Order: sequence, then structure tokens, then C-alpha cells
Amino acid sequence: MDDLKKQIRALSEISGALEPSEDERNKILKEVQQYANTFLNNLPTTKTYSSEKAKKENFSITSEVKPLKKILEIYNSKVAAKGIHPASAGHLGYIPGGGIYASALADYLVDITNEYAGLSFASPGAVAMEHELLDWMKSLFGFPESAVGNLTSGGSIANMIGLTSARDKHQIKGAKIEKNVVYLSPQLHHSCLKALRIIGLEDIIIRHLQLDSNSKIIPEDFSEKLQKDKENGLEPFLLIASAGTTDTGAVDPLKKLGKIAKQNNLWYHIDAAYGGFFILSGQRKMLFDGIEMADSLAVDPHKSLFLPFGIGAVLVKDKEAVFHSHHYSANYMQDAHADTSRVDPADVSPELTKHFRALRLWLPLQLHGIEPFTACLEEKLLLTRYFRERIQELGFKIGPEPDLSVTYFWWPQDQNENYFNQQLLKEIHKNGTVFLSSTLIDGKFVIRLAVLSFRTKIETIDRAVEVLVLAVRKLS
Repeated sequence: MDDLKKQIRALSEISGALEPSEDERNKILKEVQQYANTFLNNLPTTKTYSSEKAKKENFSITSEVKPLKKILEIYNSKVAAKGIHPASAGHLGYIPGGGIYASALADYLVDITNEYAGLSFASPGAVAMEHELLDWMKSLFGFPESAVGNLTSGGSIANMIGLTSARDKHQIKGAKIEKNVVYLSPQLHHSCLKALRIIGLEDIIIRHLQLDSNSKIIPEDFSEKLQKDKENGLEPFLLIASAGTTDTGAVDPLKKLGKIAKQNNLWYHIDAAYGGFFILSGQRKMLFDGIEMADSLAVDPHKSLFLPFGIGAVLVKDKEAVFHSHHYSANYMQDAHADTSRVDPADVSPELTKHFRALRLWLPLQLHGIEPFTACLEEKLLLTRYFRERIQELGFKIGPEPDLSVTYFWWPQDQNENYFNQQLLKEIHKNGTVFLSSTLIDGKFVIRLAVLSFRTKIETIDRAVEVLVLAVRKLS
């Protein structure tokens, strides 16, 4: 026994490195804080994109102990300095968010206390906070109090939970799969298509609906295709609409589509991952009329509420449909399952180990209130309009007026227009001051601007215009 105690004490002394003293914690925190401040202070003058070719970085794990200063140098040079800088004001491609500072503080607190947010039994406060945020979202989007929800890792899991619920509500399995039909936009985010495959609906019939000149689903086309499928003995069961597409920022005619879906007993899922929180804006609120008709809704606070990557949300009206796939019990959980006062997050999500995500949204809302978030969204709408007016004056062609803060444009050419604009985007990427992306609209190569980072200001847009002018001059 004495020998065993000696071995335990020896190991305890070595493992004690994992529990630094208060003085050591202060020293470490000071170094990290200095790095964070330097990073944030330098952001305005740091390029948004590094087009340096990717190479294999050496992040090897060895028994060597490195000082924190060296570790931060590795992180800065091999991670933060490479590729797109998502925290930059100049991130105007894909769907940026930014990552507000208050959320970083929330994540620090969460990681220190290491709350388990999957079960109310384990952390009633963490689960109650998640429910409070979900209740707030229900009120925003007109969902009933009886709806259930979950704070997810992002839109992909949020969409998957919603679509799994649709599958289970309509019992789409076995031989039924090949006769059932899903209706969606060609511009629907690929996470929904990926989710359908993951949940076993790879062989389902997918109908791509026609879009109007503003990239919105045409309700009449949906109705016609649906009726034709019924006449042919097929089983329409799901409509997926978008409240803010990634390609063009289009919001589908949610109310008209919802009416058709309800009349035909279809599950109505809305992917509002990018655009959902624009409902806070008085300028755009009317676009979301009908969102309350959805059976399930996905929305991402890490997009249009500017939080760091890693928090989405889903709302579903039919609790039993969600529980069918996600609610399980086990003997070792019998103490936890004795508490049935609230819906546990682990019962409405694939996740059992649940990160305490709620604080990264709750803390900023408490610290800043809702008004700065709303003002930021409205600012992005105006910046998009400002950009369109400026580049049109310079000779660029622009797509139709967007619903939200994504717009597309191109430089006109008599010949090889697509090729010219492909080269134009390469020049923008070489410059790296700002980052823009591209898409195809009816086979036409266009450049996309997505204004959503909370740090993007009018000066950022002016810089983007300067980069475009320089690129066109160089190619011409």
C-alpha cells in the first residue's frame, strides 16, 4: 500500500502541471491578452487574405515543453496569418460574421467553469439560459411557446435536426423514400442537401424549383410541380425555402410558399441561417412575413448576430417528431432522467456532450442590449447599397437589388466576359486587402460581395472599390 501511495504521489506531482497557480494563471493570461490586443489593434492594417499557396505545416506533437510565447508565435504565423482572416473588416466573401469580443469573454468563462449543458440535472442554469434564448427566438419568428429548439454548432446541424424531424413526422423510410418528393431552390445552401443524404434520404426525389429574376422561388412553379407529382402517384412531403440565400441573399416568398405547403400537408422547413436575424431590422422585417408558418427553422447567431463561429439554432413546432430520433435513455442516466421539468438539449439534438453555447449569445445581449445589433444589421444593408451605387458609376454591371446584404456584379466585356471576371477575382485575391468570392448565376461568372462583418464600415467599402479599380486597370 505504501508503494502504491508513493506511485500515486509521484504521478500527481507530474500531472500538477495541468493546474497552474494563481500567479502562473495571471502570467499566462497577460501574455494571451497582449497577443489578443496586438491582433485586434493590427486588424485594420492587416491584409484580409493571404493567397500564399497552402503547404503542410508542422504542428507535430512531441514530449517537448514549449513556452507560451513560442506557442503564440506558432499560432500567429501558421494559423492566424494564413488564408482568409474571418475577423477582418475586409472579409466580404462567403457569409462573414466577425466574432465580437464579448463572446470571447463568455467562452473563456464557460471553459473555466466547464458547464455541461446537455441536461438540466447537470446544469440547470446553463439549460435555463439556453431555453431563455430559444424563447426569445420563438417570439422573434412567431413560433408558439410549445415549440422546442436547440443551440447547435451551426446551420448544418440545425438544418439536419429540422429535416430529421420532417422525415420522422412523415415516416419516410424503406420503400417510401423513392416515391417521396422534396421541393427546393437551386440556390439552397448545400448543408440541406448534405443533411438529406446523412439522414438516409439520398434516394429521395428532389425537385428544383424555378426562380424569378431576383433568385426567389416562383410559387406557381412549386404548385404546378407538386400537383403533377401527385397525379403521377408520387408523395410530396417537404418544401425547403430560404430566408437569405448564400448566392444572392434572396428571401423566398415565405408566406405564399407556406400556404401551398400547408394546403398539401407538406412539412415546411426554412433555412434562415444567414438572413434570419435581419427580421430585427425595420427596413427588412416585411420580407419575413410567413416565416411563422414554418414547421422548422434554422438560424445562425454566428452569422447575422456577429458571434464567433460555433453557434446556430433550430426551432421545431412538433416536439414528438424531434424526440423520435433524438430522445434516448440509458441506465447510467437514470438520476438525470428523473428530472423532467424541462426539455433537455440532449433530447433534441444528436449531441450528448453539449458545449455551453448559450453564454456566448446571452452575455453580449446583456452587456450591449439589442439596439447595437439591430443598428449593425441596418448599417450593412446601407453599405451594400452604397457599394452598388459606387461600382455602377465606375462601369460595373450589377445584379438586381438584393433583399439583404449580398450582391453580385461583373465587369462587362464584349468577348470572354466570364474569363475576364475570373482573372479579375484572382487579382483581388492577390491584392488581399479585402476578400471577395464568386458564384455562377445561370452559367454566368459573377463576383459576390457579402457585407456582414460587424467591423465592416464605409471605409472598408471604399477600400474594396479601390481594389476593384486597380484590378480592372491592371487587366485592361
